[in-house]
Amino acid sequence: MAAHTHTRKTPIAAPPSEVFAWHTRDGALARLSPPWEHAKIVKFEGIRNGQRAVLEVKAPFKTKWVAEHRDYIDGLQFRDVQVKGPFASWEHTHRVEPDPATGGRTTVMHDHVRYEMPYWLLGQAAHGWFVRDKIEQAFAYRHDLLKRDLEDHQQAAGRSLTVAITGSTGLVGSALSPYLTTGGHTVRPVPRAEKGVGWQANALSGADAVVHLAGEPVVQKWTPKVRRRIEESRVEGTRVLCEALSRLQRKPAVLVSASAVGYYGNRGDELLAEHDDPATPGKDFLADVAHGWENATKPAVAAGIRVVNLRIGLVLDPRGGALGQMLPLVRKGLGGKLGSGRQWMSWIGINDLLGVIYRAILDDQLTGPVNAVSPQPVTNAQFTKVLGRILGRPTVMPVPKFALKAKLGQAGPDLLLASQRVDNAALRRAKYTYRNDNLDACLRSLLGCRKDV
Repeated sequence: MAAHTHTRKTPIAAPPSEVFAWHTRDGALARLSPPWEHAKIVKFEGIRNGQRAVLEVKAPFKTKWVAEHRDYIDGLQFRDVQVKGPFASWEHTHRVEPDPATGGRTTVMHDHVRYEMPYWLLGQAAHGWFVRDKIEQAFAYRHDLLKRDLEDHQQAAGRSLTVAITGSTGLVGSALSPYLTTGGHTVRPVPRAEKGVGWQANALSGADAVVHLAGEPVVQKWTPKVRRRIEESRVEGTRVLCEALSRLQRKPAVLVSASAVGYYGNRGDELLAEHDDPATPGKDFLADVAHGWENATKPAVAAGIRVVNLRIGLVLDPRGGALGQMLPLVRKGLGGKLGSGRQWMSWIGINDLLGVIYRAILDDQLTGPVNAVSPQPVTNAQFTKVLGRILGRPTVMPVPKFALKAKLGQAGPDLLLASQRVDNAALRRAKYTYRNDNLDACLRSLLGCRKDV
């Protein structure tokens, strides 16, 4: 049976010891798993000899992939070998090599894979059809992510922080935790108290920073009961959290509290910046909630805690959220613009949102409202066209307003037809450098459809 290989080498502007340490920390496998693969990590023991990783993958059917680590050389190398999985054989060698061009002060990350396809001729056909491309896309993503994560973590100047996170199991929280732990920080999930909207105070004690992400999902029918839950979870939940922080003997230096671009209401083509906050629009439920959400952080401000209110745009991540819901329809050729398609969508890729949260934790100059969006908002029609082009699917079937209302009630039009053209003024002043500020490049990276591999 013919063997195939894939090799990728990438210069990393960090010392080899730091790059190798990144791979040994909790969360490394989660960070390196491409988001379009939807791999579930069942167990990860580590990268030393004999330690195993167990994943559930689709290849193309759901199966377990068991890999055992061998040939560990501290600071230089580890190898994972498939024990059970979708390939006839798989051997992946990771080497963290000093870069001779910089006298060994920086690193060349070297990945080499040797593998064999199953099912003889059928496997060989599948390799030429899509498997080879998927492997190339995956390693391009991994190397880019590793390079930028290490650049981000240099901002901490070697400090190891304890970061408490509410909503740590949600879409953003579950990505934020491994991003922080691979940087050498300690993550402490903050569970809710047994009753009400309170929090377990012992999880907050001793934290250097708190990231508040918890809240009732808004993508559902807004019955009166659901509206109360949405508002209570954000407004009352934030107020209770901030009052608890204000009572701590050792208070965190910063609270990064999620908000949303829904704060601005439906504003048409108007460019919306943080320094020009409007009065809350009168009949907009989400704007009312966001306004109360941000006001609820005042007890933390009064206690001397630096508070950053992140007004988060549409978060792009194929594992969930709006993009995760769009993909099945677009892949079936059923995607199309929503309503007229003229409404503005202010978006941000998941990895840039993690970078913005990290900057908010570390940068003392960031305070108050910060628009967590890319610098290039697009209309819904533009977004739909780009997504369809990348996936090679038509997007000619518009979704009328009545269909949105039938599925989600008033939440449909208010969520999906509201127009918010949001400016990233605060991040621009902070000189935040985006991984992907262009929609096409961001979607290609997250969906494994890059052209430059």
